[in-house]
Amino acid sequence: MFGRIARRYDLANLILCGGIDSLWRKKLVAAVRKCSPNAVLDLATGSGDVAFALSRGLDPATTVVGMDFCQPMLDEAEAKKKAAGAGRYANVTFRPGDGLALPLPDQSYDAITISFGLRNLADRARGLREMHRVLRPGGHLFVLEFSQPYAWFRPFYFFYLQRILPHIAGMVTGDRDAYVYLNDTIGQFPDRAALADEIRAAGFTQVSARPMTLGIVALHEASA
Repeated sequence: MFGRIARRYDLANLILCGGIDSLWRKKLVAAVRKCSPNAVLDLATGSGDVAFALSRGLDPATTVVGMDFCQPMLDEAEAKKKAAGAGRYANVTFRPGDGLALPLPDQSYDAITISFGLRNLADRARGLREMHRVLRPGGHLFVLEFSQPYAWFRPFYFFYLQRILPHIAGMVTGDRDAYVYLNDTIGQFPDRAALADEIRAAGFTQVSARPMTLGIVALHEASA
């Protein structure tokens, strides 16, 4: 499904969220910067926007690996890196990998980010355990993900998701079904407290959650 929409994915995101996703990424990068990592893994990197934002916002010596199991998405990320020019994102590399069985050694990264990808894992608990495995002791996990909005805003939000978003996305990408899937995963995703419990169950400590944009998105942080 992600392979089908890869070429129009960035345009659809821009239209559907009005560009506010850039603000969410800035807050994510600011949180990662506080832990001064030397090596960061960006899981479900998609077309690479978070990996590029990390490259711009962190120390240039920090290595950033963007990993995704959808090759067409990685192709888009590589094309954007090439278009930026030689040396612009020299500290960013992209490679394929499955979040449920990461092709990485134990304790190999200082920080892991996953943005709007956790809900797409077939087994969240297994994916979170894999993230814990590859983080060094004291490393940090950052999960930027859709969440459940504040109660008063929920009817308006889900009306947009269910009645408006699929039609717009269908016109932009030619694949309305992909965005019906998006609605379903958002509606079924746990709220901030429940997701925090899932993160703790995977072995993480010091779990916190920060709601953004009327609660439709949250940034979860945790320590390995």
